[in-house]
Amino acid sequence: MIDIDRLLHEVGARRDSLVELTRELVAIPTLNPPGGNYLDICQLLRKRFERSGFEVELHRASGSPGDSDRFPRWNIVARRDGAHPGPCVHFNGHTDVVAVGRDWTRDPFAGEIIDGRIYGRGTCDMKGGLAAAIVAAETFVQLVPDFRGAVEISATADEETGGYGGVAWLAENGWFNSERVQHVIIPEPLNKDRICLGHRGVWWAEIETRGRIAHGSMPFLGDCAVRHMGAVLHAFETDLFPALAKKSTAMPVVPVGARQSTLNINAIHGGEPEQEVDFDGLPAPCVPDRCRMVIDRRFLFEESLTEVKTEISDILGRLRRERPGFDYALRDVFEVLPVMADEDAPVVTTVSDAIHRVLGRKPEFVVSPGTYDQKHIDRIGRMKNCIAYGPGILDLAHQPDEWIGIDDMVDSARIMSVSLAALLSNGRE
Repeated sequence: MIDIDRLLHEVGARRDSLVELTRELVAIPTLNPPGGNYLDICQLLRKRFERSGFEVELHRASGSPGDSDRFPRWNIVARRDGAHPGPCVHFNGHTDVVAVGRDWTRDPFAGEIIDGRIYGRGTCDMKGGLAAAIVAAETFVQLVPDFRGAVEISATADEETGGYGGVAWLAENGWFNSERVQHVIIPEPLNKDRICLGHRGVWWAEIETRGRIAHGSMPFLGDCAVRHMGAVLHAFETDLFPALAKKSTAMPVVPVGARQSTLNINAIHGGEPEQEVDFDGLPAPCVPDRCRMVIDRRFLFEESLTEVKTEISDILGRLRRERPGFDYALRDVFEVLPVMADEDAPVVTTVSDAIHRVLGRKPEFVVSPGTYDQKHIDRIGRMKNCIAYGPGILDLAHQPDEWIGIDDMVDSARIMSVSLAALLSNGRE
């Protein structure tokens, strides 16, 4: 029998180690894009894993989007086998963080501790969760050396830009399949008393409107692609956005505003490219002959991908028929279907029981508004027994003065350790 009370106590006793690991991870600026310092953070983790008796492998996702000799996509996988055959529990966390942005009042890479919080870019999303999983796993394998099965931890690249240089690459190379891994927990920041079952679908696309270049003093001799894009935006405002607002889902998406279909205009580029920051000259007077817009469409289980794409293509086709000179190109960037684990899946019920034991209350089942690496484990690895569970407040992700609560990290680490004890010691598969 595993002494759960002792396990919980020992995780709590490693509070300082958990804090220090989080601060060490935050101090490495793994900003993506472009995706820097991945090897540095993997080497830091390699030393830690090896001290704890894990077998470690580093893998570069050569050929994946963004991978280059300047910005190689490095990933690390650590494994500790138990004394007896059994299932494998895999924790996966991404090491990349988004741009710092403006309006910070703290050093984003100092890991400053104030009033029980660690501040810094990536504390919440999701280096604090990764650190909690590592401490949970270390504590479990030390206190329960005769466990059955295996514990794996991966720290992967590029989740913030789609995960193709991280979990997708690992999945394509056989690291996630039901024969070698049976349970997956991704410690994304969904709050310590929630279990995230999955996420909405996503379709990214690029729309390009086309015109004809001419002298800016005689725009009537050209055809302004930016004005054509303005017509697209107007159609979105009058037709598409109101239609999306009427769609809703039974998925328990949080926050509630994300239970409808949404579309974000991610970027618009038209006319002359922006010059280098040290260029202080004037622009040339030209009519822009190209304008590009990137859209980020999030959709629901109740919608088909064909329906989602047709909404856009119908608007563009109508403008081509009705607007003189209108021409366009529509290009897929990437697409992912909605994903949601069953509430009675083994990893869901196990983590749910652990939350109830540690926090004294049953968890809330939720769905994320945005995708995360569960999408690749589902679509490539064909694994349904996967959830997101970790400390941190979702609304703080990507924000200035991002932080994570130390108590929340400790509680989540306790819950993860209890989950390991249940999955690797009592015969559940």
